[in-house]
Amino acid sequence: MRKSSAKLEYDAFHDALTNLPNRAWFVNLLKRNIQLSQRYSRYSYAVLFIDLDHFKVVNDSLGHSAGDELLKQVAQTLQNHLRASDTVARFGGDEFAILLEEVEDIHEVIQVTQRIQEALSAPFELNNYEIRPGGSIGIALSDSNYKHPEEILRDADAAMYRAKAGGKNRYVVFDPTMQASVLERLALETDLRRGLDSNELCLHYQPIFSLAGDQLQVSSFEALARWQHPEHGWISPAKFIPLAEETGLISPLGLFVLQEACDQLRVWQSEFAHNLSLSINVNLSAIQLKQVDLVKQIKTVLKNTNIDPRYLKLEITESCLLQKNGSSVELLHNLKALGIQLCVDDFGVGYSSLSRLHEFPIDTLKIDRSFLRRTEEAKNWETVKLVIALAHSLGMTVVAEGIETEKQLEQLKVLGCEYGQGYLFSPPVDNQATKQFFE
Repeated sequence: MRKSSAKLEYDAFHDALTNLPNRAWFVNLLKRNIQLSQRYSRYSYAVLFIDLDHFKVVNDSLGHSAGDELLKQVAQTLQNHLRASDTVARFGGDEFAILLEEVEDIHEVIQVTQRIQEALSAPFELNNYEIRPGGSIGIALSDSNYKHPEEILRDADAAMYRAKAGGKNRYVVFDPTMQASVLERLALETDLRRGLDSNELCLHYQPIFSLAGDQLQVSSFEALARWQHPEHGWISPAKFIPLAEETGLISPLGLFVLQEACDQLRVWQSEFAHNLSLSINVNLSAIQLKQVDLVKQIKTVLKNTNIDPRYLKLEITESCLLQKNGSSVELLHNLKALGIQLCVDDFGVGYSSLSRLHEFPIDTLKIDRSFLRRTEEAKNWETVKLVIALAHSLGMTVVAEGIETEKQLEQLKVLGCEYGQGYLFSPPVDNQATKQFFE
């Protein structure tokens, strides 16, 4: 009975995966340090809040078991680089907190932080891959006269977000001005939830042209979410899409985009009968691909909008192809069975799916715009040529993104690239402005 009670107490205060203390244990320890700080004016402590920079990539590409293994290795690494008096806890996900007790000054705290950051930047071996997880670290010091654990944790978290926003793999010491940015982010999340319910979001469409022949023709449009805030005007997708992914709002947002895009395609096909072969491209995030009812949702939208599935093209990122658990292969085959087309977006950016590309029922590769930016030298066209040849050997068509010059366009034609999009043709435009492409 005594052993059972001890185990229950241990489990209540420790993380099951890493065996580190959990948030509850950490908060209790933090309370004691706050009391010591209030009792003895010379007593100082610090809290480090750590968020791994590349954990999501590992989870999405190598699977959750690899992600769990990385977390266990990170936990051990953090323990190895702390003093005996310090405590590291796992707060959940890829977030860790460290309590540095009895610190002399900020310089000592920064020394410990830099040591941790160097350790997280070193390679971790995972499934025969070398992973450098990196970490964004927020620091909060006890000299702010905190009275409750939640206050210093809030400020360390705010500093961590500032570090991540500044380019990741860095640390930031909290100052009071940061709290305003945290409140702004919370307000933006609330506004986005409201905006989804009150029709503040809309779609803009960027045309994708067939590059065959002398006369360019629109073959499809990529649907892109836009948000016009009633007070702040247009909010950048670079700001609200990551927020939607972090908060889970990407699921209702993604369904909205799919529904609106299919509705618009039906309108185009009705108004411009000579463009019945026009298709619509819709992006799917890695989070949406984990939805158990995704295939059912897409079937429902296709049925409600009466769209021929072959004119819907779903774009997924290359990292989604690298999951090792087989679920991504099965899902893509299930989507393909609906009759829709599948496209790999941003191909060639930071990943290496070349060896597995043949396993997936992919129709199109999209060459990332960064490849075209590097084509000032002739040798860089060789990479583009290689990707196009690879796609064609696997029976896939190719879209080049980010075309900005006539020279790029002409070279892509020479290399046999079938489709292109970019500001040379048009930026994303609203549904009214798309009519110019049907004249």
